[in-house]
Amino acid sequence: MQTNYEAFPRTAANYVPLSPISFLNRAEALHGARTAVIYGDQQRSWSETAARIRSVAAGLMARGIEKGDTVSVLCPNIPELFELHFALPLTGAVINTLNTRLEPETIAYILDHADTKLVIVDRELIPLLSKAFGLMQRQIPVIEIHDPNAEVTHPLGGDDYESLLEAGALKGPGLPADEWDAIALNYTSGTSGRPKGVVYHHRGAYLMALGTVAAWQQPHYPVYLSVVPMFHCNGWGHPWVMAMLGGTMVFTRTPAPAKIIEAIRTHGVTHFGAAPIVLQMLAEAQTDDFQPFDPVVRVLTAGAPPPPAVLEKARAIGLEVMQVYGLTETYGHISKCLWQDSWGDLDASQQAELQSQQGIALPMVEAVSVFEAGTGEIVPQDGETQGEIGIRGNTVMKGYYKDPEATAKAFENGWFWSGDAAVVQPSGYMQIRDRLKDVIISGGENISSVEIESALYRHPSVQAAAVVAMPHEKWGETPCAFIELREGAEATEEAIIAFCRDHLAGFKAPKAVVFQELPKTSTGKIQKFQLREIAKTMSR
Repeated sequence: MQTNYEAFPRTAANYVPLSPISFLNRAEALHGARTAVIYGDQQRSWSETAARIRSVAAGLMARGIEKGDTVSVLCPNIPELFELHFALPLTGAVINTLNTRLEPETIAYILDHADTKLVIVDRELIPLLSKAFGLMQRQIPVIEIHDPNAEVTHPLGGDDYESLLEAGALKGPGLPADEWDAIALNYTSGTSGRPKGVVYHHRGAYLMALGTVAAWQQPHYPVYLSVVPMFHCNGWGHPWVMAMLGGTMVFTRTPAPAKIIEAIRTHGVTHFGAAPIVLQMLAEAQTDDFQPFDPVVRVLTAGAPPPPAVLEKARAIGLEVMQVYGLTETYGHISKCLWQDSWGDLDASQQAELQSQQGIALPMVEAVSVFEAGTGEIVPQDGETQGEIGIRGNTVMKGYYKDPEATAKAFENGWFWSGDAAVVQPSGYMQIRDRLKDVIISGGENISSVEIESALYRHPSVQAAAVVAMPHEKWGETPCAFIELREGAEATEEAIIAFCRDHLAGFKAPKAVVFQELPKTSTGKIQKFQLREIAKTMSR
């Protein structure tokens, strides 16, 4: 019998492009009276926030912004940046959030490479933008955010952000004609070479938000503290999540430990996301009379494999942490370390070891697999065989902006190749061993820098640690540890090496130790490429 399942056309009734704009429409319709934003003494409901967003969108369109234009935003986590995550997609434009801690040279490069038509800048960051314009030898039109909590600087002469509200309000649902349309342009951290422009689409951003809610098991009306920089994977997609759930976004402008703790206690924060280094700073900021958070605060951590010692400390102060893994190219997290009931009988140290795994794919991801380099086959679940993580799904980027060769290479054989080396445990949980370029091959043995770093973080004097390869006449290369000591702490090279030998196989212990402040990106990642250059000049 002949069937004809292709005879049904897509219509407005049964096919709607997926976009985070739908979450704004939902919040406005269902959660209008609920608080959307808290920033100092400022509070706005979802009705007020949605009205501002629609007016900002209308104001941008009145200034010539249209579909496909890149609008760059140089701004810390404050309500205006949150609004722009909806206002710019409403116009059809692409939001390019700039890392506020980059040097002027890289800001200039991104503005030029991104074909930026307009820059929206917080007034405290105007000097940085001015230097970038100077290097470009041209100025892009500017709109200035005058946050009263920011230091006053000399203006560039652009319109005030609040003047965008004078254009009326954009009407209608504002959905894109095609869910494949670009919604965001995010640049990689640039820890080696020029940063690459990663293009997100509306469909991926929508599914990222849905997948996060399912994976994190978030209820309606969470109170979310904005710690993850929104210039990093659009805050892991969490601004769009909060609209879906009618949640409240709490802002502190700067993520200082004291401000984070105060915000949690004052506003009843239930959730936040942060890099492991932020969790460590929170754990170490406590006084002797500190009372753990009650109820516990649920936290996603990502950006670097979290040392088990940090997870253990976070748990002790009332943070329920779930490790997630992802990249800029995957909209942020695409796997999670889901808690297993069998872990409940283990001690805190053993639990933390297991929680530091990268786990299993999130619900919206088609597949996350580990492939052996030599054979191209999926590695066995033995916790030993190492391969590269490949990812496939709707939350993988469209590609690299204006770089078809890099895009094609990243998508070889129908997978996105992460550059991360991992094993798969008997449980089926994935565990990162290293970036492929960070694996140390000593006398034919593969040594994981992450494993050594985890041991180093257990030393009471170690604030931060990074391990890279150092040339060795006999073994080819050996581990070299760079260590940032805690304030007032002391340690010697001999003592650190001996400590590692007590916790690791002898050949994995570092052969040299350098004490210095470690270079980091704004998201807490240690810039190992700088340390590799130092190590190249050393040998043992």
